[in-house]
Amino acid sequence: MVEQAEIRTAWTELAPKYDEFVTPSNVAIAERALQRAGLRPEMRVLDVAAGSGALSLPAARAGAAVVATDISPAMVDRLEARARKEGLADLEARVMDGHDLEFEDDTFDIAGSQFGVMLFTDLKQGLSELVRVTRPGGRVLLVTMGSPPEVEFLGFFIGAVRSAVPGFTGLSMDPPPLPFQVSDPETLRAELVDVGLTDVHVETANHRLEFESGTQMWDWVTASNPIGAEMVADLTEEQKTTAQRALDDRLHERSGGSGPAVLNNVVNIGVGTK
Repeated sequence: MVEQAEIRTAWTELAPKYDEFVTPSNVAIAERALQRAGLRPEMRVLDVAAGSGALSLPAARAGAAVVATDISPAMVDRLEARARKEGLADLEARVMDGHDLEFEDDTFDIAGSQFGVMLFTDLKQGLSELVRVTRPGGRVLLVTMGSPPEVEFLGFFIGAVRSAVPGFTGLSMDPPPLPFQVSDPETLRAELVDVGLTDVHVETANHRLEFESGTQMWDWVTASNPIGAEMVADLTEEQKTTAQRALDDRLHERSGGSGPAVLNNVVNIGVGTK
């Protein structure tokens, strides 16, 4: 599929900065999500659209046998490098499209995705594949972005760009872009029920992000998702510099001039039983 090839290319281009800026910031919320899913040592865990391992690394550290998959070979390479560095022998990484998982039915105790399957153009197919490869009685876990007005990094970023480009519109929310297609907890709950899961619970949680500078936050946002980079692709270098200075000012105001600025962002943690 051409579309999937384009998606693979986009994530491959983002992989170096995603691994540097985004993956470390997503580990804490992953640990909370895995706890909600009932992770225990020696469980078999699948992480789909894993990036460079924010969910699969803490699962492996907790003693699970983990298989991580991602459509981008560059992401898989970086995940493997992280696993080697930590000596996590029970973490296997494979290049794979999450719409069509190359695993037998009923294989994993937990099949999950953090900020990954929520981006799929065919969300239902991605969720159905997670369910298919989960053993009866096992758990499916999905971590997604929450409501856009409750995602502070997005508001900070768009506001700063508008200071450089007054006509900047940011993201169109009609229809919601893919990162927010299941941002409503009830929508996420309904999707998980619709693919056959029972005992479905969706918890809203705070994803706490820290930024030291406008440049760091710019790199984080534009590396976190192809949409982030696309939003500002047409800006001139002068406009980007002005926006980053505006981010500096906003972050300095938030931190009171001391230490990193903390931004609070609502996410959804959805768990269901097969």
